Amino acid sequence: MSVLVLLEQRGRLRKCAFEAASAARDIARAAGMPLHAVYIGPSLADETADLAGLGIARVFAHENEALKYYSNDAYVGIVAGLARELGAQIVMGPASALGKELCASVAARLDVDLVQDCVSCAWDGGLTAVKPLYAGKVLSTVRVTGNPAMVSLRPNVVSVVRDDSPVPEIERRPMPELSLRPVLKSVAEAAAGVVELTEAKVVVSGGRGLGGPGGWPVLQALCDVLGAALGASRAAVDSGWIHHSHQVGQTGKVVCPDLYIACGISGAIQHQAGMRPSKLIVAVNKDPAAPIFRVCDYGIVGDLYEIVPMLTQELKQTL
Repeated sequence: MSVLVLLEQRGRLRKCAFEAASAARDIARAAGMPLHAVYIGPSLADETADLAGLGIARVFAHENEALKYYSNDAYVGIVAGLARELGAQIVMGPASALGKELCASVAARLDVDLVQDCVSCAWDGGLTAVKPLYAGKVLSTVRVTGNPAMVSLRPNVVSVVRDDSPVPEIERRPMPELSLRPVLKSVAEAAAGVVELTEAKVVVSGGRGLGGPGGWPVLQALCDVLGAALGASRAAVDSGWIHHSHQVGQTGKVVCPDLYIACGISGAIQHQAGMRPSKLIVAVNKDPAAPIFRVCDYGIVGDLYEIVPMLTQELKQTL
């Protein structure tokens, strides 16, 4: 019996992989089981040392350039087969876009239940997971009774805590024999230096109050000072002012940063579903009756084109 954690990569190991491993270690120790990990992608190379302190006993590494980009045909068979081989009692992965698809497909292959997008997990003789429901208005505690019990963990909800455990043993596995139905021809990757929205510690988002696509440089300047990711409301995306990849909300991405700054966003319930778990919420809006002021920690009633540049300038002088 063991716990298996999925180490997500995108050329390099992602932050959500270390978060999932840290959470899985605590579960494994409470359950008295060893923790193993599965890695699928290009060579781990110097990243092996980054896995120290996470309590992982062994990493089953499928290292091949052909596996650098996610393939449902390839990844699902590898993870499901390894879960069976190890007799895994718990399988945990990140609730990223890739992670949720992979976990769902593996759960279907193993014919077990899956709790997606959890904000915490614990062991008390069985696995319990807490996940938001109804656009984050309710937190549901779920007892997972399947074998293996499968959960995906929302990025940015747990801290990566390391201990004195050593670098795990790496067991390299051969490239599986595959007949891939979809064939990847090309990949359009984000520009270097762009902060990943779902993993960002700080997010600055804009909405209809920007008045048009010309307002984004004002927010981007604040992002640059804070090292933040740029987000947007659905209204801004639907208006064609910014790409959908920036959308935060029920039909966009769910973020959980330390700081969320909403500029010109009214705060409809659909948008709140994507940012409500943020640890600190600051709102800037000209309408004092905007719903965003009912969920924010700090609110500023005023014109974002006056307030945001002032804030940016002040932060440049203090940071």
